[in-house]
Amino acid sequence: MIEKGMTAPDFTLPDKDGVMHTLSSYRGRKVVLYFYPKDNTSGCTLEAKGYQEKLVEFGKKNAIVIGISKDGEKSHRNFSEKYGLTFLLLSDENLEAINLYGVWKEKNMYGKKVFGVERSTFIIDENGIVIEARRKVKAKEDAEASLSLL
Repeated sequence: MIEKGMTAPDFTLPDKDGVMHTLSSYRGRKVVLYFYPKDNTSGCTLEAKGYQEKLVEFGKKNAIVIGISKDGEKSHRNFSEKYGLTFLLLSDENLEAINLYGVWKEKNMYGKKVFGVERSTFIIDENGIVIEARRKVKAKEDAEASLSLL
């Protein structure tokens, strides 16, 4: 379980265009790393739009926003284009970062037990240290809450 004060686990994942991104390459900047269940669903769209609306404010705090789900590159490309998202969305089809951060959880959906991503956000400082680990976040409030923690 990733908690406040720990070094953020490193990973390398592709963006919507297949370009690889390594978390540790963003040292020197704060990173808002958020995990979400699925592109183009109501909650995930609301959360992504919230981050997009506040992107300039994050930049003023020397922070970048990275969203991760298990959706593929094509899904991320369509999601980004549809909603004008300009921050990084990384594809984790093999659950590499999702498992590293412990956000793959059993959920109860319509009476059935299924596995999926627990909506979670990690704030990482310029040195790669987790300064906040938030789980079961509310999609509508996530961007504002993350901004207030920087």
